[in-house]
Amino acid sequence: MVISVASGKGGTGKTLVATNLALTLSDKGKVQLLDCDVEEPNAHIFLRSPISQSQPVSILIPKVDETKCTYCGKCAEVCAYNAIAVLKDKVIVFPELCHGCGACSYLCPESAITEEGREIGVVERGSLGNLGFVQGRLTIGEPMAPPIIREVKRHIDLASMVIIDVSPGTSCPVVEAVRGSDFCLLVTEPTPFGLNDLPFTCSGGNKKTRYSMWCGN
Repeated sequence: MVISVASGKGGTGKTLVATNLALTLSDKGKVQLLDCDVEEPNAHIFLRSPISQSQPVSILIPKVDETKCTYCGKCAEVCAYNAIAVLKDKVIVFPELCHGCGACSYLCPESAITEEGREIGVVERGSLGNLGFVQGRLTIGEPMAPPIIREVKRHIDLASMVIIDVSPGTSCPVVEAVRGSDFCLLVTEPTPFGLNDLPFTCSGGNKKTRYSMWCGN
């Protein structure tokens, strides 16, 4: 079973609930905790789990060979994220905007575009008894968390009870982290402001995802 722990805003105790749930369940069997709050991962502070493995995460960005380029503008036309600009005699790539979809290289009529990796963060792993731990860490200044979250979730071990600590809010990182969960626990503070910010619906879950709410004191 995969259980995501999410919240509508920061400071509700989401990570505290996720880590305590994981530690309690680890007394009864194998548990895996995934910290998908990759912009500010802090579950390791509660667990004090040693990090034994670390691997970089990269996305593919376009590299233009201007000796082949005819500056037709097709690459800029197909880029949904405006990561490429074509001038009269120059192509400018904006790496921070690129989502690594590969459309530009696939559709370039002159085969002038290849792809190269750009590191945007790391995935770190450790363990503590029956508790396996995986966290993602987005490099400071990088704008896109979903690729890191997807890499963290590739380490899911379905033979274990899986707990996912989700980033606060309702944005793309939250949708990516909750996607495919069996159950989502929503944590909020017992105030009108907290309840207003709580995501009562989340398109990131599958059709069988169930939701429950926990209010702190």
